[in-house]
Amino acid sequence: MALDKMENVSSKVTVPRGEIVEFEGVPLTKPIYSTLDRLCKFKARPDDLLIATYAKAGTTWTQEIVDMIQQNGDVEKCRRDTTYRRHPFLEWSIPEPPALRYSGLELAEAMPSPRTIKTHLPVQLVPPSFWEQNCKIIYVARNAKDNLVSYYHFHRMNKGLPEPGTWEEFMEKFMTGKVLWGSWHDHVKGWWKAKNKHRILYLFYEDMKENPKKEIQKIMKFLEKDLNQEVLNKILHNTSFEVMKENPMANYTKEFQGVMDHSVSPFMRKGAVGDWKNYFTVAQNEKFDEDYKKKMSDTSLVFRTEL
Repeated sequence: MALDKMENVSSKVTVPRGEIVEFEGVPLTKPIYSTLDRLCKFKARPDDLLIATYAKAGTTWTQEIVDMIQQNGDVEKCRRDTTYRRHPFLEWSIPEPPALRYSGLELAEAMPSPRTIKTHLPVQLVPPSFWEQNCKIIYVARNAKDNLVSYYHFHRMNKGLPEPGTWEEFMEKFMTGKVLWGSWHDHVKGWWKAKNKHRILYLFYEDMKENPKKEIQKIMKFLEKDLNQEVLNKILHNTSFEVMKENPMANYTKEFQGVMDHSVSPFMRKGAVGDWKNYFTVAQNEKFDEDYKKKMSDTSLVFRTEL
């Protein structure tokens, strides 16, 4: 269906809140759970690029940077379609209503090479073929406090996700890993460990905010692309938060009007480091830090919560 037609239809469609089913301790939506068999058998190709993140850790931003690099800074080419369709969201599935139907798996299978695919899956649930084909993977991690705040607001505005409850309740769920895609702690640690064995470029959201040029150059090097200074500056400009926030091909305003309510909270909300300070009470912060220390005691992974 043409995008504009889909827009008109989807704005009238409302969806029930997503329901959660656990698989090996990882909460997933029912549609994702029902495609796990197919997901496991997914055939990755050697030239696939996988962009992996915990939800709300700078995924769309990274996708846009990667696409700009692959298209040699050609803005028009990068606006050929929405992020959601340029880079199949591997495990995401909306079986109905028909106006909103989406299958990341089907989209990826039908796509010509080279493909760039997105996932929020923890490392242990990634289809084995990605490891067998030795695919390149870019993983982006964001500090837990800002990630939690962003994820909370995303739940508030996205009806495809479970009801978040109060800030207090959602924080509790996040700390115990009872949120979609599971424990943040396990997610970032699992991928951190995997980078020693596989072709994984592990990036930090905070570094990307502090020095985007340097991180874009890292991605270029990883993708074996050599672009001149002028193109690099173009990519820097077009992937800035301000420009992306206004880009309908990246800000999720072009699809899902019945699912995402940007009046509750925009999909691209602040893109800041340290926003957690506006939400955590002193007591919550102490509780979170204590829990965090325990769960992160077995890793060399270090995050910055402010710049």
